Amino acid sequence: MTPPRPDPSLPHLADVVPAVLAAMGLTGFDSPIRLPYDVAGACVLLIDGLGAELLDAHAGDAPVLAGLRGRTLQVGFPSTTAAGLAAVGTGCRSGEHGMVGMSFRLPDVGVVNALRWSPHPWGEDLRDRAVPEVVQPRPTLFERAAAAGAAVTVISEAKFAGSGLTRAVLRGGTYAGVHTMGDLAAKIGSVVAERGFCYGYHADLDLVGHLHGPGSRAWRLQLRQVDKMVESIIEGLPTGGLLAVVADHGMVSLDGSVIDLDAEAALADGTTEVGGEVRARHVYTRDGATADVLDTWRATLGDRAWVITGDEAVELGWFGEHVADAVRARIGDVVAAARGNSGMLRRTTEPIESSLVGQHGSLTDAEQRIPLLVAHR
Repeated sequence: MTPPRPDPSLPHLADVVPAVLAAMGLTGFDSPIRLPYDVAGACVLLIDGLGAELLDAHAGDAPVLAGLRGRTLQVGFPSTTAAGLAAVGTGCRSGEHGMVGMSFRLPDVGVVNALRWSPHPWGEDLRDRAVPEVVQPRPTLFERAAAAGAAVTVISEAKFAGSGLTRAVLRGGTYAGVHTMGDLAAKIGSVVAERGFCYGYHADLDLVGHLHGPGSRAWRLQLRQVDKMVESIIEGLPTGGLLAVVADHGMVSLDGSVIDLDAEAALADGTTEVGGEVRARHVYTRDGATADVLDTWRATLGDRAWVITGDEAVELGWFGEHVADAVRARIGDVVAAARGNSGMLRRTTEPIESSLVGQHGSLTDAEQRIPLLVAHR
């Protein structure tokens, strides 16, 4: 099985915020995406889990979003929230911003859950030991925009204020914590009306997809609510206001081909730690054991996944054109990316994650492709 390479013809999620800031007239921001508008105030709104294939398949449930359907973007590997939010906040691919999975190994710390900023799968808060601004030291786009004179606001759930991931990849603007869709829409409207820039985030479509499956009745009903929220934001845009809707990944429903890694004793031989998530795994090996671990994982997983060395994944561009030295240490010695609708569960170690119907993280079009939806007055 030949492992895939990213499509160089598709712009990346990381290119969206620079394009919007450039359209607002801020200097120092460049992007392959060109927005031919006179923009006074703007919002980049990320709808977690809104894959391009899912939107196209359920356009009837989201007429406003479907009516804005323009170009398709890619999110890069892994197709997961930590990496997607980091791409939006830094303008970089995962090989540079370093959020190479939902969980990954930090030297001298261990495997860290990037969403909870704690040891994976559970443990105490690591913000003092793994300082977010050190784990991800690059200036964010929001810091740069604020330094260039823009009024920048990050609008997301109140519980994420000051979290490790927020500090690592979304720092630089005023944080506005919200609680509901109406709250989010109202705050976006006020920032854009005041000629500011904001990043907004909504999580519930992804949550419903995980619980019930993307395309399920519950997911479609949630999509309808998202569509109404976006409609209300567009209706309130002032002259010169712009809304760009994106996502961090798509999603697939798992099928009967899943494998429980915890039940396969041979997969532990030669390994020290396993990170990543159900559809994208980092396998960290003992000294000299990588070749044997690679062979065992390939033989056991078969056609369920592309299984390659971390060096091969870097060479193929899975983590972007450039991989920083500090980031390379976070990438597995062996990397496994699920194919089709399979998944690499860990029912003992990760019982909650392993119970979910919908998953993402890998390199399939269903997970990688997202829409760029732009409205402007």
